[in-house]
Amino acid sequence: MDGQREREGRAPQWWRHGPPWRYPRGDEEQRPRWPWPSTVLITAFVTFGSNFAAHAQEAERAALDPFARTLLFVTGAALLWRQRYPVPVVFGTAVTTLVYLGAGYPYGPVFVAVAVACFSAVVAGHRKAAWAAMGTLWAGHALVAHWLYRWLPPSGDSAASWGQELVIATWVVAIAALSELARARREQWARERAERAQAARRRADEERLRIARELHDVLAHSISVINVQAGVGLALLDTDPEQARTALSTIKDQSKEALGEVRQVLDTLRTPGDAPRAPAPGLDRLPELVEQAASAGLTVEVEGKPPRLSPGTDLAAFRIVQEALTNVVRHSGSRRARVRLDRDGGTLLLRVDDDGPATGAEAGGSGNGLAGMRERAAALGGTI
Repeated sequence: MDGQREREGRAPQWWRHGPPWRYPRGDEEQRPRWPWPSTVLITAFVTFGSNFAAHAQEAERAALDPFARTLLFVTGAALLWRQRYPVPVVFGTAVTTLVYLGAGYPYGPVFVAVAVACFSAVVAGHRKAAWAAMGTLWAGHALVAHWLYRWLPPSGDSAASWGQELVIATWVVAIAALSELARARREQWARERAERAQAARRRADEERLRIARELHDVLAHSISVINVQAGVGLALLDTDPEQARTALSTIKDQSKEALGEVRQVLDTLRTPGDAPRAPAPGLDRLPELVEQAASAGLTVEVEGKPPRLSPGTDLAAFRIVQEALTNVVRHSGSRRARVRLDRDGGTLLLRVDDDGPATGAEAGGSGNGLAGMRERAAALGGTI
């Protein structure tokens, strides 16, 4: 893969991340990268840019000699380690810069290397070290410019003006302040990314719960009826073939309806946007639930008329009644159930009960249906 990228014209891996012999195989992602390109550019800028600064200050500062160029190169090259060892690098660049200025060499691009080192240290979380290095640089410069200059080259030099010292102090504070600003922005971006990721996970969890509720509510009722009718058909297959045929017909109808509802749920999930292709079921389909329950041997009596509700509330009410009747069929020995619809101001009151104990063979269900009913009600500000 690396070879392919190199053939396509991209820089080889060692140029982008550093020499491969510097870290074990497979450990590239865990360790900080080597900032080769930026280090080369900064070192070149500091080294060659100082020539122009020297020409502009040749009457005031010492000329660049091999020692000065060595200091400039070392200051820039030290930035190669700024991501792995930010504290030593920021102090090292501050010290070499102080030696460079203390030797009387011209001001100029050398401060760029210090600024980059300070930025890397602050962003890496070493704020105190960065401020200490900047303070050391300023204090050392002030000491050299106002006292030690007597014993340092060039000879015959005089003390620097306090105005110049103010400029240096302003530059040092600006470097540290900009680094702090960059750190704050990075932390803010990291928090925003974490919040977006958490919100995405929360939406995914809510969507999984919604899909689970829909599939459970769609399938549980029909499969319960199919289960009851299958038992009836097996029991009456020899003694009452006509009734067994009726049971098989009910199984066919229920399975067809269940497949249709599953397709409707899947179509809704696949369709972009918020609008489903078919209207969601509501309390106006209560007669269908009553008929399905009757085919499973449960007589359902409905009291009250379905009120006009919002689509979301109507769907939740329908699914809650559907799950309640399914539980009666599966877990109760009763053959009769009642569904009562009422309103208390802006609140819908639903009551589903039967006159028998939970004595069915599957009375110890998983509880997913009850949890789904509570979640549906809670999503609309209701309770079970």
